Amino acid sequence: MTGDGGVPDRGNSWYEEAVIYCVDVEKFADGNGDGIGDFIGLTEKVTYLSELGITCIWLLPFYRSPDRDNGYDVSDFYSINPKVGSLDDFLAFLHNAGEHGIRVIIDLVVNHTSDQHPWFQAARRDDKTRYRDYYVWSGDPPPVAAGAKSIFPGEVDSLWTYDEVARAYYFHNFYEFQPELNAANPQVREEILRIVDYWIAFGVSGFRLDAAPLIIADKGLEHANPRDPHGILRQIGAYVQDRRPGGVLLGEVNLPPQASDSFFGEGEQLQLLLNFMLACYLFAGFAREEAAPINQGLSLLPEPPPGCDWVNFLRNLDELDFSRVPSDLKQSVFEAFASKEEMQVFGRGIRRRVAPMLNGEQRRIELALSIIFSLKGPPLIVYGDEIGIGEDLSQTGRNSVRVPMQWSGGKNGGFSTANSGKLCQPVLTDGPFCYRKVNVADQQNDPNSLLNRVRRFIRLRRNQPIFAKGRSVRLGATDPAVLVHGFEDAGDLLLLVHNLAGRTSRVEINFGGMQPRHFRDLIGYFEFDIAKNPRLELEPYAYRWLISEGNGS
Repeated sequence: MTGDGGVPDRGNSWYEEAVIYCVDVEKFADGNGDGIGDFIGLTEKVTYLSELGITCIWLLPFYRSPDRDNGYDVSDFYSINPKVGSLDDFLAFLHNAGEHGIRVIIDLVVNHTSDQHPWFQAARRDDKTRYRDYYVWSGDPPPVAAGAKSIFPGEVDSLWTYDEVARAYYFHNFYEFQPELNAANPQVREEILRIVDYWIAFGVSGFRLDAAPLIIADKGLEHANPRDPHGILRQIGAYVQDRRPGGVLLGEVNLPPQASDSFFGEGEQLQLLLNFMLACYLFAGFAREEAAPINQGLSLLPEPPPGCDWVNFLRNLDELDFSRVPSDLKQSVFEAFASKEEMQVFGRGIRRRVAPMLNGEQRRIELALSIIFSLKGPPLIVYGDEIGIGEDLSQTGRNSVRVPMQWSGGKNGGFSTANSGKLCQPVLTDGPFCYRKVNVADQQNDPNSLLNRVRRFIRLRRNQPIFAKGRSVRLGATDPAVLVHGFEDAGDLLLLVHNLAGRTSRVEINFGGMQPRHFRDLIGYFEFDIAKNPRLELEPYAYRWLISEGNGS
């Protein structure tokens, strides 16, 4: 259903109030004992996810693939990679998630395919087939625009690769085994809609659109539609709404905020955008123990149109990318959290998990997660961050953060019953983040564990309508280490206070024109009466979620 001008009329959409949990199926839980995570194992863990409180699972690619790029090199968009299960296994998971009130969104990877995809194999063998124009070809190596470079600088030197069979060059922004689809071709657009239709028919609630800016970009030979580059996004968006009203498109748009804003359109393109920029500014705040970088990151964000929002996260399962922030900000974060070369990637990113970046200090990890769960916009966490899982820097690329989930202190951390040599990736067996020291089973029964604190954040967020209904307000504090923001609704004020410093702070809050008098703490047994004492005392890395009900404004 659409409103005036074709803009979706969503009201309060489910995804604006979602709590999203990102899962790499292969690394989450092995249900058949072959050493590889699968849909059987994931289905067995749905109850755990329900008890955690999340409302939406985002699945990384699980399609059939040669697996040369974590499954993003898709060779068949309509089948499940056999190593993670069958279509029946996927449908059983989807049904179980639905029974627990959890929606599922999946990766839509349509900027490129694997070079093993039948479309590309047909295209390279016959220049008269319709599949030839599914990709971007040139008989001569075309000149590369100034500044144009691969997504993986240092690993991929050229955007064009010569194919001996086709006797022509094909274009790719990613690896040479990922030829770029020609999205300007109407037949390619129809193929994309068929993929969308196939998975929506099974009941998924939407898609995370991989590499959205590259789908609409010129592809070496100006194959994008220069008159309406965003047309394909509106087309996919309209189709999703027609097939599943209320469905969502979550966009990977890693651009400066002013450039990202156009991907919302008027709400008819992408409804949610991953907030890459804010993640960088958050870690700058943690590195400097100052609120100013975080406030700066928040101030850079354009206001989304109605029915749209930014999705906030500390990190995703790629690198934490600092290529689009000031160099001094990047430098301060790298010095604090990625001082060794093995912690960095492509000269721009950090390939580490949150918990080890914060030295495993639970207070700091809680603080960081509290900020994510207290901001306007849906929060996103990746699997394992709720227990403070670690990293494996001996692994290549993205696999450093895609370690197997740690369920218990038993064999293989409870991830798999297989012999350790058969595991898809070694479990963490040494150091402070090994599975014997960090696992779900131990934290389940500890009321003060990180897991139970995260459960509390999610419960509080879901039980406080002011997060969805309230107006976001920016507030100030007398201590530069203290981040303060809030939500206001009909005289009620939810005050979120975070001390980024490893020292105690006694701080006064600047409420602007509002005049609240008394707050109660939603988390602990604490009350803050401004009339009696205008200073709020915060221990090192402390946080407060304070509600002032009907105290005036």
